[in-house]
Amino acid sequence: MVSDVDLNNTLTDEEREEILSELTKLEEDISTLRQVLASKEKHHSELKAKLGITPLIEFKQNFNRSWYDMQTSTAYKKTSETLSTAGQKTSAAFTTLGTAISRKFGDMRNSPSFKSFEEKVECTVSNIKQTKVGSQGGGGSFEEVLSSAAHASAQETPSNNMSESSDHERTC
Repeated sequence: MVSDVDLNNTLTDEEREEILSELTKLEEDISTLRQVLASKEKHHSELKAKLGITPLIEFKQNFNRSWYDMQTSTAYKKTSETLSTAGQKTSAAFTTLGTAISRKFGDMRNSPSFKSFEEKVECTVSNIKQTKVGSQGGGGSFEEVLSSAAHASAQETPSNNMSESSDHERTC
């Protein structure tokens, strides 16, 4: 392997022999060091096994150490503060939005138009129930019941449409 290397012709034979000798010694040293390292690693593993230190425990320790190092870093702290502030602002915005929507629904529910619509629905449901209860043998199709309820609802006077919900017990 070493003898197959073609060195430039600028070296003398004596220099070449000296370099080849040094290279051979280095390769032997590297081989010896690898054997010593393998032996030391084996001994290291045996000692850990005696202490009950498993690869999983080592992994957990390394992970916990890395996690701690990350959490104490300046970048993590700044990012955490920024996200916390953004979360608080988003939460406040949603709370405000929810309050506004609730208020609008409350206003809409108290409006005369909605009350009139609500009364018409109640009257229609009441008429349908009365028609079904009053009919013999369940007569009439669903379309007929709806039609008769709509007809009855259309005959109401405009003053009844604008009445307050306290008048809700009137006859439909």
